[in-house]
Amino acid sequence: MFKQAKKLRGAVTFRHFTRGGYSAFASLHREVRIGVLSVGMLASVNLPKVEAAQPTMDADVEAEADEHELAEVSVAGTMSALTALQSARIVGVITRQQIEASAAQSVNDLLKLAVGVDVRQRGGFGIQTDISINGGTFDQITLLLNGVNISSPHTGHLAADFPVSLADIERIEVLEGAASRVYGASAFGGAINIVTKTDDKANVEAGAQGGSYGTFGADVRGALKWGSLSATYQRSDGATVNSDFSRGNVYLQGRYDTDDYVLNCQAGYSQKSYGANTFYSAAYPNQYERNTRYLVSAGVQNKGRVRLHPEVYWNRLVDNFELIRGTTTGENFHRSDVYGARVTADVRWCLGKTALGAEVREEGIYSTSLGLPIHGTLRHQPPHEDIYYSRHDSRTNLSFNLEHNILLPHFTASIGVLANRNTRFDHHLRFYPGVDLAYTPAAHWRLFASYNKGFRLPTFTDLYYKSPTHEGNQGMKAEESHSVQVGTTYRTPVAEATAKVFYHRGSDLIDWVMYDAGDVFHSANFDLDNWGAQLQGALNFTEVFHRQDAYLQRLTLGYTYLHQHRRDDTPVYKSNYAMEYLRHKFVATLDHRIVSRLSASWSVRWQDREGSYILYSDAKSTGELKAYSPYATLDVKVRWTDRHYELWAEATNLTNHRYYDLGNIPQPGIVVLAGARIRF
Repeated sequence: MFKQAKKLRGAVTFRHFTRGGYSAFASLHREVRIGVLSVGMLASVNLPKVEAAQPTMDADVEAEADEHELAEVSVAGTMSALTALQSARIVGVITRQQIEASAAQSVNDLLKLAVGVDVRQRGGFGIQTDISINGGTFDQITLLLNGVNISSPHTGHLAADFPVSLADIERIEVLEGAASRVYGASAFGGAINIVTKTDDKANVEAGAQGGSYGTFGADVRGALKWGSLSATYQRSDGATVNSDFSRGNVYLQGRYDTDDYVLNCQAGYSQKSYGANTFYSAAYPNQYERNTRYLVSAGVQNKGRVRLHPEVYWNRLVDNFELIRGTTTGENFHRSDVYGARVTADVRWCLGKTALGAEVREEGIYSTSLGLPIHGTLRHQPPHEDIYYSRHDSRTNLSFNLEHNILLPHFTASIGVLANRNTRFDHHLRFYPGVDLAYTPAAHWRLFASYNKGFRLPTFTDLYYKSPTHEGNQGMKAEESHSVQVGTTYRTPVAEATAKVFYHRGSDLIDWVMYDAGDVFHSANFDLDNWGAQLQGALNFTEVFHRQDAYLQRLTLGYTYLHQHRRDDTPVYKSNYAMEYLRHKFVATLDHRIVSRLSASWSVRWQDREGSYILYSDAKSTGELKAYSPYATLDVKVRWTDRHYELWAEATNLTNHRYYDLGNIPQPGIVVLAGARIRF
């Protein structure tokens, strides 16, 4: 499931992989040509002289752009740009080949294949999705687009509305474990970074798809050497009750590269309207939601031994929520804004790499229900001239980073600390340290260990949300955790494996809980620990048979086990999020050829969730707690690929199995889609 980068011999050529300094996960140090990766653990590379040998679906088609695999690429977990051969952090990667081969309609669907990630859906097609890592909650991760933090202070329920299409994405990178010393607030349990394509020549591609439940979509993307522009639209009648949707994205990316510096900028717009089946309560199954997101960022980085990287960004999320669809009952309007500026500097010297950073991030919300009452002039909600925001809140987050990396032939140490002050609490600095260690005792083995302290601020929803079924708490404390990971990796061209154990000790964790059967959900703090183990492996059949056109291409397997322990003694009748974790998750994928240019990719996912949900009948509570049942899904995608076009068909949940990610919301049965893409 995870594949690592390999060092190449000789000259290589850059093709599609990002070279942007803005990508905290993927800055390059020399020209490379990108190979076809399935899912990679970039940071666990330790083979200094292994020839690149990667299976392709069609050697004639892929040869020009995908002859070699990625060589020295910088990875997540540190402020300084460390290559995969140096870094002590493990980074999971879903690459472009895996994206194209999978039966996924969104970033959220793709993350189901990451064995340490929990993806909980209320409907199909990734429309209503909560994403968490290693037993955490959807608010405990940082989401980045090309290294820019786009997380929402409003609520993590809406944070995963990425303003990019799958055609824009080069890869998705997953960092598991606390990363606050690098990414600040909300990197409590990890970070997910979306890295978009960069292009070295002009090209145009377009696609269309359609299938079950009146689903239709189309996208177009054009690129020049200096940047790209894309647009996407998709709609569906919905695969379950009240899950119809329409959504659209527009994304612009620019890049200007000189001998002295690189300038990067991006702008995105997304709009989504959808039936929000039981979004906040099964007592109201006919909820409805409209979201609009805007984002802009720009940064510049000089070249040389001492590198300075200033960056500014802004993102806005506008939300209209209807408790009862088509009525004003329980209707809310929200507009959250995040403005930020950050600067980092790093220098290479005889004792390694040292980095300094500072960031100021202003988060605010105007709302009809969230925040403190506005005294004075009210702001109206465009385009509703008769509706005004009556509440407002804001906070300023100030962070300072310091890090040093010791780089030896067989050993790497990364030591750093974040100093943070937030106006929501007081004017004191709080410190969040971390250390990552890696040791390479032999050619195919690597050992790693890390400790990092993380934190998360309560969202405005945690603080203020109030409805017939929920009640926020303005006295919420910030979450804190101590995260430890220990593991090893083994890799040869034929097989690869990763094993690790982790422990997260959490204090003042935030969850929505009921204290008895007749209660509403309250946002509350409590102490909770997560520990677990993870195994991943892959077998490259092209290396086994010494044939790039072998029938079997690649098999990947992954399994994660989790266990929780509460350290406080406050009795809880029902947890809505934090204690409904995946105790077991198993993922397997198999890529194989069928004939000529026709190939298939199969994926199996089995998971067993702890916790239970209150069973509702006709939108009324029965008072009965029903435990979640384990389930398995089987997906397949079949593709005919050519240099200038692609035809594909896919089916998800082939067994038409009825299952639940969240209580009282059955997930879609079998969904069949087909489509085509052309490239110029």
